[in-house]
Amino acid sequence: MTPFPEFEVIPAVDMQDGQVVQLVGGERDTATQYGDPVAAARRWVEAGAETLHLVDLDGAFEGERENAAAVDAVLDAVDVDVQLGGGIRTVEDATGLLDRGLDRVVLGTAAVETPEIVAEISETHPDSVVVSLDAKGGEVVVSGWTEGTGLAPAEAATRYEETGACAILFTDVDVEGQKAGVREDVIAEVADAVDIPVIASGGVASVDDVRACKAAGAAAVVVGTALYEGAFTLAEAQRAVE
Repeated sequence: MTPFPEFEVIPAVDMQDGQVVQLVGGERDTATQYGDPVAAARRWVEAGAETLHLVDLDGAFEGERENAAAVDAVLDAVDVDVQLGGGIRTVEDATGLLDRGLDRVVLGTAAVETPEIVAEISETHPDSVVVSLDAKGGEVVVSGWTEGTGLAPAEAATRYEETGACAILFTDVDVEGQKAGVREDVIAEVADAVDIPVIASGGVASVDDVRACKAAGAAAVVVGTALYEGAFTLAEAQRAVE
C-alpha cells in the first residue's frame, strides 16, 4: 500500500546520544536538545500525528545504529506509522527493523552506494523502503551530508522509483534547520520527476511553508525545529493543508 494517500505533516524525532535533538545545516555541534524520544513521540501522536519520522543521527554519521534502544521504546509506545533513517546499511538491518514492527526504513548512504539494496528489501517487504535524497548545492550528498555524489536529485529519484522505493524523502540541506523557509521550486523539481510520493524536509518555518510543500507536489512534509520551538502547532499545520 502506497504511503501518504493524503498530505501529511510528519513530526521529526531526531536522536543523538539517546536524546531528541535538532541540528542546524546538518552540523553535529549545533544540536539543541529536546528531551526523551518516547516523550516526544507520545506528544506528537497525542497532537494528531499519523506518522513519525525517526532519525538515528549517530547512525547517520557513524554508520552504525547507536540509538536502537530508543527506537525500540518508541515502537512499543505508539500505535502510528513509524519510519526510521540513520545507520541502516544492510538488508539484514532493514528487514530486522521491519520485522520488529517498523513500517518503513529510510535509506540514504546505503541506497546511493548499493542501489540494489532497495529492490532486495522491497522484494520481501513491499512498500517499505523510503530512499532519502539529501541535496546540497543541487547535488545529492551522503555520509551525514559530508560527501557529494555528482547526482542531481530529480535524476536520482527516478532511478530509485525504478528499483522499488515506495517514496522519496527529499531534504534541501541548504535550508535545513535554519527556519528560513522552503524552496518550492527545488521540491517541485523532484516531485515532478516521479510518480511515487515525495516527502519534503528542510527549512519549514511557518504554516505557509507547509502549504508550499503541498503546492509543490509533495505528499508529506517532515517538520522538526519549527514544531519543537513552537513556531506553530501540529494542528495548525494540519488545518493549513486540509
